[in-house]
Order: sequence, then structure tokens, then C-alpha cells
Amino acid sequence: MLKILSWNIQQGGGSRYLKILQSIEIEKPHILVFSEYRNNKTGELIKKDLLNKGYIHQIFPEISKQKNTVLLASKVPFAGSVFPQCDSAYAHSIVKAEFDSFELYGCYLPHKKKHQLIPFLRNEIQNSEKPSILVGDLNVGINGVDQKGNSFWYQDELHALLESGISDAFRLVHKDIREYSWYSHQGNGYRYDHSYVQDVLESTVKDCYYLHSYREQKYADHSPMVLVLG
Repeated sequence: MLKILSWNIQQGGGSRYLKILQSIEIEKPHILVFSEYRNNKTGELIKKDLLNKGYIHQIFPEISKQKNTVLLASKVPFAGSVFPQCDSAYAHSIVKAEFDSFELYGCYLPHKKKHQLIPFLRNEIQNSEKPSILVGDLNVGINGVDQKGNSFWYQDELHALLESGISDAFRLVHKDIREYSWYSHQGNGYRYDHSYVQDVLESTVKDCYYLHSYREQKYADHSPMVLVLG
């Protein structure tokens, strides 16, 4: 079994970073993706601790220390890529790890900002020679399903992605269940965090679930998501 954990760690983790790292020790994923990672002093401590935990293969875009980006760390070796051409304003929002049998995109897409990242990802996946997996905080979802209201942007782009041979791994396992990964101060739930797999990988999805206890204990304001392949 291969366990992939993705998590928006909220503004780089801050003083919560030790709790975040303790949870990684408990969950023991083979691969992890941190969104809202920041390459600052706390980020350096996170990377060093992950190295000591065996996550010796790491990739992240080199940007300003105050900007939220993505860290992908793995115990399994990979060939890494960043995409300065993906969007002029948000080139730091996507990283890729190419493994022997699949490619993994780790993402942190901006919230309610104009960008071209979803069409970029769809094009990348369609032109890849290996099947793809996409995880992270995408800040999108299906209106009326992944939230009660209709405030999600990029519905057309998301539907185009899902219709291009990409499946929602959470829905493969849990069907129409309503579950959310982030809550507003008013108590409204949103499923911002996702794990998508190319259709050819559907049979390998053994489980996909959220770890809400870490959000409820305020380790971060998003629930981590776990994808299990086998």
C-alpha cells in the first residue's frame, strides 16, 4: 500500500509546526504534500525534521519567504518539476513528482483569484505518458455538493477536468456523502481539499479520507486528506 497525505498547514504552520510534524509521525505517509508551505525559518525547520523522518526527497518552488506555496516530500525517490510557465502570477502553485508508475501533482490554487492553473493541469495530465494523481488544496469544488451554497469559482474548468478522464478519489470511495475539509467562522463547510486520480488508476484506490481530528484540535484550519493506493 502507498499512502499519500496532503494538508493545508495554514500560513506556513507557524507555532503549530511541531504538532503538524508530530501528526506526520503518527500517520506515517510515504508521500506528503503541504500547501500554504512557506520557505522561511519555520519552513527550514519543517524540511530538516522531515529529512530526519526519512522524507529525503523534497521539492518546492523558490519564491518569497512570505508567499504560500507547496512542499512535496517523499520517502520514495522521484524526479521533480516546477512550472514557471503555468501562470504568470501563480507559478509557485504547482509541483510535480514523477515516480516509476505515476506522476503526482501537488497543488495550492489561489482562492477566488483569476488564474489559468486548472486548464494547465488538464493539459499536462492529458499529454503525460504516465497516469497522473492530483492532490492538495484546490480552493474549488462542486457547488451544492462540496458546499451548501454556490460560491465556488471555476466550475466550467473543474467539470472539464473531471470529464477529461479524471476521477474524484473521495467520491469513488464515499459516493455522495457530504463532508467538508474547512469551515468558515459562521460554521459553513467547504470541501476545498481533493485527491483526483486518472481513470486508469481507479482500481488502485483503496481508501480516501479526511483526518478531521487535527483540524478540530487546531493543528491547522484544514483537515488533512489521505489517499491510499494498492
